[in-house]
Amino acid sequence: MARPPWHPPHRLQSSYDVRTVQELLWHKDVPTTIIYTDVLNRSGKGLQSPLDILRSANKWPLAGQGVRQMKKAYFITGTDTGVGKTLVACALLHAFVRQGSKAVGMKPVAAGCVETSAGLRCDDVENLRAAGNVVAPLEWVNPYALLSPVAPHIAAERVGVEISLEQIDLSFRQLREMADVTVVEGVGGFAVPLNARQDTADMAEMLGLPVILVVGMRLGCINHALLAAQAIRHKGLRLAAWVANRIDPDMSAFDENLHALEIRLAAPLLGVIPYQAEADPDMASGLMDLNVLRSQ
Repeated sequence: MARPPWHPPHRLQSSYDVRTVQELLWHKDVPTTIIYTDVLNRSGKGLQSPLDILRSANKWPLAGQGVRQMKKAYFITGTDTGVGKTLVACALLHAFVRQGSKAVGMKPVAAGCVETSAGLRCDDVENLRAAGNVVAPLEWVNPYALLSPVAPHIAAERVGVEISLEQIDLSFRQLREMADVTVVEGVGGFAVPLNARQDTADMAEMLGLPVILVVGMRLGCINHALLAAQAIRHKGLRLAAWVANRIDPDMSAFDENLHALEIRLAAPLLGVIPYQAEADPDMASGLMDLNVLRSQ
């Protein structure tokens, strides 16, 4: 489908909504700087470049003929460490691949890696790479691989490394160009220190992605989930959905806790994963209702 020649709008707007930016970027002959300069001259406070507008709405353009498909990406966080973020991230990758999408996983920071002949390796990272169907450079998928199984900022300090959010953002952008869907898994909970000044909440804010919260279903999960949701929204991020992952097979009042979270989290439930002695992301992928994400 041929693109008609682009002409500047008769009346330039003070701001651009997502649809307008998508339509403008659909014309390859329109430099984004033209749109950006117009916004710069007319919008004043709250300035966003066209690509920032699309990123905040999780609607990036994908090059191709005709109307461009929109790239999607999600940030996976959890109520704590060990609640099943990798399981959910891999399950989502399996689900997207099954639907015909090019999907890639990313774990920007991994601590507790193992020394191998090929360098430091992390099981979570390898599982993400296996679940997707895009072959990407390891240094983009996992920019920071750390040996010590401790908080990332401590593990990084021990080897004289400072984790850079700018480097993570660059790796993310490179990965995103390769796939239709990018699933970014955080580390630990939502506010884990990464360096002397920044934490995983700052990383999520920089990436600007909708967040999927993994709730480890056990005693205390309601409080943990509500605090995490509050922190996510405080950063100006959208809680796109949440997943209930039963990590305690003996949890009392599971259904009642699940119902309480459904009422209070003010976000759609993406799926409920029963207790698994051995994590099975392929099975869990069948429990993810991707229609929840498509409708947003």
